[in-house]
Amino acid sequence: MTDNLKNVTPLENFDWDAYAKGDVYSKENKEKLTESYDNTLSKINDKEVVTGIVTSMNKREVVVNIGYKSDGVVSMNEFRYNPDLKVGDEVEVYIESQEDKKGQLILSHKKARASRSWDRVNAALENNEVIKGYIKCRTKGGMIVDVFGIEAFLPGSQIDVKPIRDYDIFVDKTMEFKVVKINPEFKNVVVSHKALIEEELEQQKKEIISKLEKGQVLEGVVKNITSYGVFVDLGGVDGLIHITDLSWGRIQHPDEVVKLDDKINVVILDFDDDKKRIALGLKQLTPHPWDAMDDSLKVGDIVKGKVVVIADYGAFVEVAPGVEGLIHVSEMSWTQHLHSAQDFMKVGDEVEAVILTLDREERKMSLGVKQLKPDPWENIEEKYPVGSTHTATVRNFTNFGAFVEIEEGVEGLIHISDLSWTKKIKHPSEVTEIGAPIKVQVLEIDKENRRLSLGHKQLEENPWDVFETIFTAGSVHEGTVLEFVDKGAVIALPYGVEGFATPKHLVKEDGTQAQVDEKLEFKVIEFNKDAKRIIVSHSRIHEDAQGGGDESRKGKRSGKKEGSSSAMAMPVMEKTTLGDIEELAALKEKLDNQKVAAFKKEASEKAKAAELEAQKAETDESAENKTEETTSEE
Repeated sequence: MTDNLKNVTPLENFDWDAYAKGDVYSKENKEKLTESYDNTLSKINDKEVVTGIVTSMNKREVVVNIGYKSDGVVSMNEFRYNPDLKVGDEVEVYIESQEDKKGQLILSHKKARASRSWDRVNAALENNEVIKGYIKCRTKGGMIVDVFGIEAFLPGSQIDVKPIRDYDIFVDKTMEFKVVKINPEFKNVVVSHKALIEEELEQQKKEIISKLEKGQVLEGVVKNITSYGVFVDLGGVDGLIHITDLSWGRIQHPDEVVKLDDKINVVILDFDDDKKRIALGLKQLTPHPWDAMDDSLKVGDIVKGKVVVIADYGAFVEVAPGVEGLIHVSEMSWTQHLHSAQDFMKVGDEVEAVILTLDREERKMSLGVKQLKPDPWENIEEKYPVGSTHTATVRNFTNFGAFVEIEEGVEGLIHISDLSWTKKIKHPSEVTEIGAPIKVQVLEIDKENRRLSLGHKQLEENPWDVFETIFTAGSVHEGTVLEFVDKGAVIALPYGVEGFATPKHLVKEDGTQAQVDEKLEFKVIEFNKDAKRIIVSHSRIHEDAQGGGDESRKGKRSGKKEGSSSAMAMPVMEKTTLGDIEELAALKEKLDNQKVAAFKKEASEKAKAAELEAQKAETDESAENKTEETTSEE
């Protein structure tokens, strides 16, 4: 060491006093050194924005070097919009103070962004620039996004291309956006994330569309479900699976097959020239149920199934998934009185049926239910022979009669003329009503057309056979004027019978006209058993009586006896009573409680029916009078 000290040469002019006081450098040197050091540092001013480099960072703060004599510290909260921040990144900071009380450089990244935010936002809009933003919270109709320190609005419709069901999952996320609208007056900024996705999807869409082919199988995601089908996202291109192409079987709603966001394979069925509308299929990826149907199944076999669709004309029954058969309404029951398939079945019913037709090529099947029961018409002649009596149910009315059903599948018609012997029925509802039981007699069987001709009046004896012996032409009976109709009046005769008299035959002996409810003697002018028509006259009684007196006097003057042919030609005036005729005793017993109450109701119709005959009777009467006058003159 002594040797080393020997080699040291002392500095000349060294100021040992200054060294002892601690002043190593002279004032001039010190100023030079300070100036040189200051030249190595950045010149900064308070309240300005500069660019710095991140030198270190932790969960609470970020250290930024701006080239100053000390590094600045920025709170990590100011960088939450940028989760990718790392050491070495350049960031803009606002110099709040070069030194605080502790000599620390105070910086703010948030203020730096805010000071230049409007310039940057406008530049982003003009240049169609993609920027980053931090989603702070939800608001009505969308989200609030921090963009360059400005609170921008992100509408809900601009978050994604698909509908958003949960907005909360986007809060506290940093995403890329595009500025779509700026309102400088109100300092409003609108951003969109959907615009970025659409640009990407448009590229994918062009690529996908260029490769589309019918029959191609693609993977997609269920994007939306409607009542008529399912929209599937094929990676930027949407296609529709119609509800009929979701399943081989019938379904009520697409959500029975798929759910939202399901990943499914679909086949391209068709698309338009521009490939904007793409029809997809799901069921086509599985074999058709008809192809997998049991080969042994044949016509006549009995199958079970469920009613899936019902209409007025029939019901569709699913006998296997995707395999349906139609039960026509005419094959549901042997009855001919059918209205609608809803009268027999409803959707969801489990039914058993017989296969009537089976066409595997056309994939059609018809079924029948009534075939499970015996056909009632096979032995119709034995079960319901002509002349047999039965109780039927009234099913329907027509103007010409009533359709009745004796049992299921066995129907017949009671013609309106076969409802009553004495009443002139205008409509079947006058005798019975729908759903009511009625006694009938089989008159005729039409097996080929499955129709029976039935009668109701045939269950009673025809009273007109007896009336024929009572109301003979020229006989006189007591009658009551029921009502006046066109060209005459309806007369109530004994035993529930009605007659018709023209106005001329209603003139009484004193020249006055008979009135309603007046009881008088009436003479039968005409009796027609087949037409069930009786023409009567009151005036003929007193006219004949007067004519008879003149004949008697003329006979005496001519010297003829009372028993001569001339006297025999005089009309016999007789008044019938029930006790005079033996046959009427039984008839009275049968007709006692019948028909009298219905006289007034039927009088009008019968009067019209007898009108033409009455006119004919008048003509005959006129001719008869002329003959009598000629005879009298002779």
